[in-house]
Formats: sequence, C-alpha cells, structure tokens
Amino acid sequence: MRRLSLLFSLLATTSFAEVPRVATDIAPVHSLVAAIMDGAGAPDLIIAPGASPHGYAMRPSEARNLAEADLVIWVGPGLTPWLADPLESLAGDAVHFTLMDVEGTRVLPVREGVGFEDHHHDHGDHDDHGDHDDHGDHDDHGDHDDHGDHDDHGDHDDHGDHDDHGDHDDHGDHDDHGDHDDHGDHDDHADHDDHADHDDHGDHDDHDDHHAGGVDPHAWLDPLNGAAWAGAISKQLAQIDPENAALYQKNALSLIQNILAHEAKAQETFAPLQNRPFVVLHDAFQYVEARYELNAVASVHDSEAASPGAARVAQLRAHVQSEGVVCAFAEPQLNQGLLITVTEGLPVKIGTLDPLGADLPLGPSQYLDTLNQLAADMQDCLAE
Repeated sequence: MRRLSLLFSLLATTSFAEVPRVATDIAPVHSLVAAIMDGAGAPDLIIAPGASPHGYAMRPSEARNLAEADLVIWVGPGLTPWLADPLESLAGDAVHFTLMDVEGTRVLPVREGVGFEDHHHDHGDHDDHGDHDDHGDHDDHGDHDDHGDHDDHGDHDDHGDHDDHGDHDDHGDHDDHGDHDDHGDHDDHADHDDHADHDDHGDHDDHDDHHAGGVDPHAWLDPLNGAAWAGAISKQLAQIDPENAALYQKNALSLIQNILAHEAKAQETFAPLQNRPFVVLHDAFQYVEARYELNAVASVHDSEAASPGAARVAQLRAHVQSEGVVCAFAEPQLNQGLLITVTEGLPVKIGTLDPLGADLPLGPSQYLDTLNQLAADMQDCLAE
C-alpha cells in the first residue's frame, strides 16, 4: 500500500512533456501527420470526411480544435480559401504550415477547354522534385530513378510565387460547388439544417474558381508529393517538439518507404492503361494522370463554368466519340447527372474516383489506402 502511495505521489509531481496539438485540413493530410506522430500523439481533423474542402462550415468541435492547435498543417488556400480567415482569427498564435509551399512539391497548372486545349503540356514542365532531398533524408529514393518523368523534376524554381494561392480557387475535389456560400454538401452537419436542399450541388453556375493561370491544388494525389510532404512535416514537428524528433524522423522514413513502394507498384498497374482515353466529371486527378502518363481527354465541368450549357455538352459528346473514350469517372460527393448526359447512349463505362478517400477509416494508413483505392478503381474501369 505504501508503494502504491509513493507511486501516486511520484506521478503527481512528475512533469510530462506535452505533445503539440496539431490540426489538419483534409483526411489524406491528417493521415500523413497521424503516421508521423504515431507513438507520440494524434492530429485533429478540421474538415469532416466526405465534405467538400472548398466550402465548409466548421462544427464547434472543429473550430475548437483549430483554436487549440499549436501547429496547423494544410494544403493551402488554393484548396480551402475559406480557412484563411479562421487561421488568423482562431489560430493566430499557431504555426501555419502550407504543404503546397514545400520544396520538392510537383505543381501543375489548372487546365482549360473542352479537351484541355489551353493547357496541353508534357507533364514534365512542373515536376520540380529535384532529387527529393527534403523527403526526410531517405537515401532509399535512389532506386526510383527509372520512373520516366521523375528525372525532370528540376529545381522547383517556379514555387516562388505560391504565396498567392489564395486566388486559385480551383479546389479540385469540390468540383461544381459554386462559390459555396450554401455549403451544399454538408448534409451530415446536424446543426446546418438549411443546407439540406443543396444535396445535388446541381448547377452551381458560378463555380469559376479555376482561374486561368491558377494552380491545381490536388497535389496529394501524386505520391511523390506525399513523400516530400512527409519529410517536411517530420522536420516541422521536430522543430516544435524536439523531444520526439527521433520518433518523427523514424516514422517519416517508414512512411516514405511505403509511399515509394506504392508508387513503384502503381507504375506497373497503370502502364497498360496509358492509352485508354477517359473523361472526368471534374478535373481533380491531373496529378495522377501526369505521374503515370494516363490519357484524360476532357472534364465535364469546365473550370470557368460548373454547369456547362447545351453547346458545351454537345462538344463534349462529340469529343468523347472522336477520342474513343472508354470510361467516364464520377466522384462520390458530386451529382453525376451531367456525366450521364454526356455519355448517354455511348459505349462508355461509368466509374467512380474519390480523391479524399471519404469512406476509408481515418488514421495513419488512410493516405496510402486512398491512393490504392484510386488505382484499383481506375484499373477496374479502364482495363480492357
């Protein structure tokens, strides 16, 4: 009994180092951070799984997580422009870490036109990966030099202007959500009853957020970006929590190795699919296409008009036929009505791609699970 009393006394007087509170924006980023913090703590998630990152009304618990954060890790204002003000008002004293600004991030421009005519590129101009020095000192990158377009990742000189992402409201996964004043896809928010009538995201004609010259913010869908971000996240965590620096680095190295293993396997998965033309409901998967040289030929929703008119629909149908499109991809959070209209009566399979992995369990494995699910879903629809 005396020993037990001494133990309680010791515990009462012992000071334990507090792990920093970390808030993240979307589920894939939450997963990267959770994997790196594993064994020390766990991050909080601001945007509920399945909701559009582009327009969101935080629940009180999510706002509280943001207010209590020591570190906020987010993709950047290009994906969640609404979050910029709460970052200052609720988390003004926290460190704000923007992943799109991480050195080594491959950045691609927004594409325009029925068949992406305004932004045809060879997927090599923006591969600014360098040799991935920022991936957490993972020397095992070397055996991935044969990934074709990886060699052209350059010195990333074009990242200098990323600070102006705030006006790149291209927010890929949020597709046709208009300017989101009504937060239509937040039906699961019990306290937002007035949102119920926006379930179908119908014809948000004012979704003109993909401004010409903007940056596509869906960069987490390139696994090598995920690897670069993992290394950078571990270094940022180590700066504010040096006592756990060794753990963060160890976890980051393990995560990076797993990401690179996925990427090597995905190269094999996608190689037979490179000449199979497909269309997407919304241009959210450019980073996958560029990494694996896939053949997306059109997006139903143009970046300058969420709800295409009859003329554009006619152009799209003609384009789908002339390009021999074999698959059209919807997204689970979005109304696929226009996709059906464009492909109706044509020999085109309908598949579904989820850039956020909304149906997958949150946690350290969710990021890779999202990429694996994406690869499997694309293979199912594109394979002959």
